[in-house]
Amino acid sequence: MRMSLDPRVTSRRVGCCILVLSILALGTCGPAFSAGEHNSGTEPKPPGVVIDHRAANIRQYVGSPSIAILPGGDYVASHDWFGPGSTRNRTAVFASRDRGLSWRKLTELEGQWWSTLFVHAGALYLMGTSAEYGQAVIRRSEDGGQTWTTPRDANSGLLHAEGKYHCAPGPVVTHGDRLWHAMENVSEPGGWGRHFRAFMMSAPVHADLLKADNWISSNFLESSPKWLDGKFGGWLEGNAVVTPEGRIVNVLRADYRAVVEKAALVTISPDGTRATFDPATGFIDFPGGCKKFTIRYDATSKHYWSLANFVPEEQRNPNPERTRNTLALTRSEDLRNWSVRSIILQHPDSAKHGFQYVDWQFDGDDIIAVSRTAFDDDQGGAHDQHDANFLTFHRIQNFRQAADMPVPK
Repeated sequence: MRMSLDPRVTSRRVGCCILVLSILALGTCGPAFSAGEHNSGTEPKPPGVVIDHRAANIRQYVGSPSIAILPGGDYVASHDWFGPGSTRNRTAVFASRDRGLSWRKLTELEGQWWSTLFVHAGALYLMGTSAEYGQAVIRRSEDGGQTWTTPRDANSGLLHAEGKYHCAPGPVVTHGDRLWHAMENVSEPGGWGRHFRAFMMSAPVHADLLKADNWISSNFLESSPKWLDGKFGGWLEGNAVVTPEGRIVNVLRADYRAVVEKAALVTISPDGTRATFDPATGFIDFPGGCKKFTIRYDATSKHYWSLANFVPEEQRNPNPERTRNTLALTRSEDLRNWSVRSIILQHPDSAKHGFQYVDWQFDGDDIIAVSRTAFDDDQGGAHDQHDANFLTFHRIQNFRQAADMPVPK
């Protein structure tokens, strides 16, 4: 089946990664990718529509992309800044009224980091931390992201005042009359990876989400460096997901740097108070599992879907955790067995190019996504594949029809 590009978005192809996408779009069956024109002349252009950009020499890098769809159909996106030139506690918010073709900046929030956007009961929320390893906080906007509440205390969005916390943009799931969101508590000592303790937060769907007393947290679950034959570096950036059996689990990125990447499934008790993990059965093969990913369930296809940094055979190297130049659409029927269905974005260079930390939403038959993108620009390009210089928007049209697309091994 031939699939067409969105006619409202200019589709001139630039560079090797766009050539791959052109083949997918014009081939037998694959997702159509929208490549937007965002500047004039011959300057390098990343794929997609650019929402934000900062030159690498400023040493402020794009992090934590998130996207939500407002009740009226407008899109809202956010990201934070990291790197030695940043304060590591600021998040920028953007809006699009034309389904992602153009974007405008709404505001920049101080005291908000590693945050996810979600819509609940007609309001827009932003949930994350107050800073790098800061407090757990949540904000609410009643005007589509232009103005926000300030988490000053336990009645205005300061959910965990004590301790250090970490998370990433990911699903906020409604199940059993509660909202669920995964986070990590940070223990000392241990260092990156090993000091993350996974837990789940939840609140009643009709509660005031800004009040800390309305939220409960599970125990903080430690990992062990002995797992996976002593090659397990820790877990982080979990996803709240409902299993086919109707239970809540936390599906976490696993720092396991092998050819067959893994994710970890932590079981959450129905009342949200207990997190448990069995290393004998809790690890699953997951393409791109040692990088951040978002999982969502599609009731139409009855599949779980993700966009992850799968590493094709020709790109394999000793450090898959920093190989982020291929973005793949992956799928599972049971949450445990995953397959790569289509390559969405790819660039042949893995040193200074990356399409990573992708957060996304279903939009009818399409998937809309935002990416922390490291790519060429007219100021020397990205610092490296990790330190992204762009926030970009992407649309995958008719994503369910990508199921039969041949994929490189």
